[in-house]
Order: sequence, then C-alpha cells, then structure tokens
Amino acid sequence: MSSINAFSLTDEQQSLLDHVDRFAREKIYPLAQKMDDEEWWPEDIFKEMGELGLLGVTVDPQYGGAGMDLVSAGLIEQAFSRWNHALALSWVAHDNLCANNIYRNGSEFIRKKYLPKLCSGEHIGALGLTEPGAGSDALGSMRTTAKREGDYYVLNGSKIFITNGPIADVLLVYAKTDLNAGSKGISAFVVEKDFPGFSVAQKLIKMGFRGSQTAELVFDNCRVPVENIVGKENEGHKVVMSGLDLERAMISPLLLGICERALDLSVEYANTRQQFGQPIGNFQMIQSKLAEMYVGLETMRTFTYQVLSEAAQVEAGEGGRGKIHMQTAASVMYAGNTSNRILDEMVQIHGGYGYIWESEVNRLFRATKLLEIGAGTTEVRKLIISQALLK
Repeated sequence: MSSINAFSLTDEQQSLLDHVDRFAREKIYPLAQKMDDEEWWPEDIFKEMGELGLLGVTVDPQYGGAGMDLVSAGLIEQAFSRWNHALALSWVAHDNLCANNIYRNGSEFIRKKYLPKLCSGEHIGALGLTEPGAGSDALGSMRTTAKREGDYYVLNGSKIFITNGPIADVLLVYAKTDLNAGSKGISAFVVEKDFPGFSVAQKLIKMGFRGSQTAELVFDNCRVPVENIVGKENEGHKVVMSGLDLERAMISPLLLGICERALDLSVEYANTRQQFGQPIGNFQMIQSKLAEMYVGLETMRTFTYQVLSEAAQVEAGEGGRGKIHMQTAASVMYAGNTSNRILDEMVQIHGGYGYIWESEVNRLFRATKLLEIGAGTTEVRKLIISQALLK
C-alpha cells in the first residue's frame, strides 16, 4: 500500500478507508458536540483506537505498531476528520508528529521504551516546537535551551500552541544546544510529563478544533536523561524538517475529510430545505455552489493522494529539501485555500442555520483558519514553492 493509483484507491486502501469511516461514525462522531461545547477530552478513546490497531500506524509491529505506510495513515486521518476533526487533529499530533518521529529518528533504546505505550494508547504523545516568540522562524528564533550537565540535559524555556499539550504523557521537544549555531544548533529530546521541571502553564481555548487539547508548556530546569536525545546533538533541524514534510502531507487529508463532510451536509440540506414551494437544490444558484464545492473537493483529493504517495517514499532525515519539500507545501496550501472556499459555500447554502454556534456546519466552518497557520503559514508555503522554482 505504498502508493495510490493516479485515479483511484486500490481495493485494499478503499477497504481501510471504509473500515475506519465506520468506526469514526459510530465511536468518535458522537463525541464531537461535547468536545466543541466544553473543550472536553474523551480520556479512553486512544486506548480504544490502540486496541483496533489505529495507533502507531507507521510503526513497526516489533514496537507495537501496525506496520502500515504513510498513505494508510493519511486515509485513517481522512476518515477520522469526516466525523470529528478535533479528534483527528489530536490523533495526527500523537501518531505522526510524536510516535512516527520517534520511530524514524530515535535510538533503539528510545523506540523500545516509548513506542509500545504510544501504540497501545496507554500514553498520549505531543510535539513541542513552536514558542511564544518563534512561529514561522521556529528554528532561528528558538529560545528554549538544553545544557548538558553530566548524565542529563537541563531544559529551560517554553512552548506555545502545543496540540495534546495538556494531556500528553510523552513529548518530542526541540531545544537549543549550541547558541552560536543558528538553526543548526538544535537537538530533539523525549520528555516525560513527570520529569522534574516540566509543567503545563495554561490550557488554551480555541475558536475551532475545540476539544483537541492545546497548551503552553514550561521547562524550568527540566532534567532530561542524556539517552533521551533523538538523533545527534545539534542535528535536530534534520528531525524537524523531515517531520515537517510528513506533517504537511498528513494535514491535507484532514482537510479533505472535513470538506467531504461539508459537501454531504450541503447536498442533504439542498434536497430537504424548502423555499418557494420547492427544495432549494432546484435553484441554479445553489446548484452552482454545489458544483464548485465538488470540483474543489475532487482536485484536493487528487493532489492530496499524489503527495501522500510521494511523501511515503521519503527516508528518515531526507525531508526538508528538494521536490518533496515543495510538493508538501503546495499540497497543504491548496487544501487550505480550497477548504476555505468549500466551507464558506457550505455556510451560505445553510443560511441562518449555518450561523448558529451549536450546528455541525458552524463547527466545521470554525476549522477553516487553523490549517492556513499550522505546520507553516500559507505565506511560508508560498516562499518554499517559489524559492524551489527560482533555483
């Protein structure tokens, strides 16, 4: 399952998508409203996913994973996001940003120690990169430091907007180990929530993706064992860039799933909502909107699958440059821009009902902006693409 046909999924891939779709519709869709209303987190859902082999998707079975590829992970993400995009975001932060990064870049000691519980859902994972003063320039402006003291690194600093931050047991954290080396003086570490000096400063309340827990994290002389370094000292930038390309490839299917749901809701409403004695779907203005939504969705699907297939071939440490760096930036940029148009039309079709906070339509619409910001802003994506073209 390492690639996708140019025009369709294989039977095996379609079967996986359908299987996860059924699970998501039955198990995680009923959680979505409460998550959105209360910024609530369902504590046992990851364990249930782990029992079904839906965690550690890209991790080798010897560490408790499912041994599938990035394409399979993307299809799972797509199905999850159709029914509960907030939970889908937490899933990708756990499974791709944390567990997959540890698997691809961690030592054998780290793999054996942390991956089994991440794959079973007993532990929840997170990634700590963004800082209060460092967004798009996450590496160059990083202020969190890690100083070697005997058998430990001592971390000091803070991270912001961290998905799964309030609930994570294990975090992959980046810190400066060489203050004079710019973006290349960074190292990656596995931090446990119980390490002395680590704390959650505040849980953040969001406009969209509510229920996917987000926090500011603080490291105050946090002592991390030397063996918990991921990769080599001062080479954490390689882990960041490789992981970022895979993250971007995995965000597009999240948006794809949201837009699939948006179109389904819009078609259903157009067939049932009566005005002037007939369904509004009979009106050419509504038909035009549905047609535009469909074309945007299908082109997003094709590009998403293409880039997922290409990203699945990237070896550890090989991301962050070349064609795949441009392609993943382009994929998520297109998905973000297109989803904005699709979700806007969805609300317009639903009229006043789409503007009511409690509606599913409104919940989907409030997701529009995050993924033009997360994993690199749209503006940064344009820079990556244009710089690659102009070389």
